[in-house]
Amino acid sequence: MQASQDLASPHVTEAGLRRAIAAAAIGNCTEWFDFGVYGFLAATIGKVFFPSGSPSTELLKSFGVFAVAFAARPFGGFFFGPLGDKIGRQRVLAVTILLMAGSTFAIGLLPGYMSIGEFAPLLLVLARLIQGFSTGGEYGGAATYMVESAPIKRRGLYCSWLEFGSLTGFALGAGLVTLLTSLLSAPAMASWGWRVPFLAAAPLGIIGLYLRFRLKETSAFEKLRQLDLLAKSPLRELFINHWRQVLIVLGFVVLLNVADYEFLAYMPSYLQDALHMSRLMALLLPFLMQLAMIAMVVPVGWLADHIGGKNILLASCIGFLLLSYPAVKLMTDGSIVGVFGGLFILGFLLVLLLGTEPMMLSPQFPTPVRYGGFAIAYNVSTSVFGGTAALVVTWLVKITHNNNMPAYYLIAAAAVALVPILLMRRTTGRPLLGS
Repeated sequence: MQASQDLASPHVTEAGLRRAIAAAAIGNCTEWFDFGVYGFLAATIGKVFFPSGSPSTELLKSFGVFAVAFAARPFGGFFFGPLGDKIGRQRVLAVTILLMAGSTFAIGLLPGYMSIGEFAPLLLVLARLIQGFSTGGEYGGAATYMVESAPIKRRGLYCSWLEFGSLTGFALGAGLVTLLTSLLSAPAMASWGWRVPFLAAAPLGIIGLYLRFRLKETSAFEKLRQLDLLAKSPLRELFINHWRQVLIVLGFVVLLNVADYEFLAYMPSYLQDALHMSRLMALLLPFLMQLAMIAMVVPVGWLADHIGGKNILLASCIGFLLLSYPAVKLMTDGSIVGVFGGLFILGFLLVLLLGTEPMMLSPQFPTPVRYGGFAIAYNVSTSVFGGTAALVVTWLVKITHNNNMPAYYLIAAAAVALVPILLMRRTTGRPLLGS
């Protein structure tokens, strides 16, 4: 089928759209594969790189490294975002996936503390910083590429495949760790088993790099380049004329990231350490919920095209305000049914955000500053609130001995995000700004 007038890119065919979806989603898949592996291996990584004899201290240090990596994300956003607005989306996306996959693979080769002492955690931090820097340019670019390639009336459907890639990558990482945990003894996992998932990032990176080299630049960017309408200084243009959109996206992403990283990266450790579930069940139940989210995320994107993305974001935000506490309370009861019920409530509210936000956030910015605007706002907020979510909640539970802390943190994030959502420009079914 040839693209019709409904297409944002007038020369995009159905085959071209499928290629764009695959190339954009593979980067998210690689990024979140690493998050899934690290989140589900946090306790083991703590033992390998920060052995202290105290599981809670080891876990805190492990999540501390997870958070430190996020400090590099804004720098990646400031570097890759404006660069993508100057030289094109496709070129930058090829670089980011190479750096992401390479640094994840490198972690699997690192010696542990028992081999080289303090140099081991330092090398781990360095690898995570490279991951964070490259990730700072990844998601904003992938979302921008899809938004500029997708049909106007099916933007939600096509853009939701980005999050399908994210959730699939996380599930692949989490599933691989869960499988290894069930097959290997604890000493074997601590000795060599933890390396296997990190090394598995190499094939994902190779496939992603191949797909991205085959991409064409978006017609929205090419049109501006041919007319010599690209911003001479995208960063200056962004903060002089579009600072309001930056603040709106930054404020909304507070909820997105607290929910995302609390649910996906922190939850296995919470179930095991705070609620004292077995390690296998603490890994298995969130993994099953992730599979359910994978099944739901594309239908949510389709729904956003029909009832409006802003309406879905509002529904999710209000849901987090009202249902976070009951959901966590269900989990603290300790039964498998209660835990999965709580996970389902939080997972459903999260997938409403994930399936909608790519088609809502990137179009808040006009084409000349779209990549940079989204990448900078998204990654600044992610650095402050996403990367620290697991660390903050772990610390709050430890010092207060209150297992309801994950709910309180989600409620606070939802309260912050409500105003930006209300101020957000409606984009469903509307042309892109500045195209």
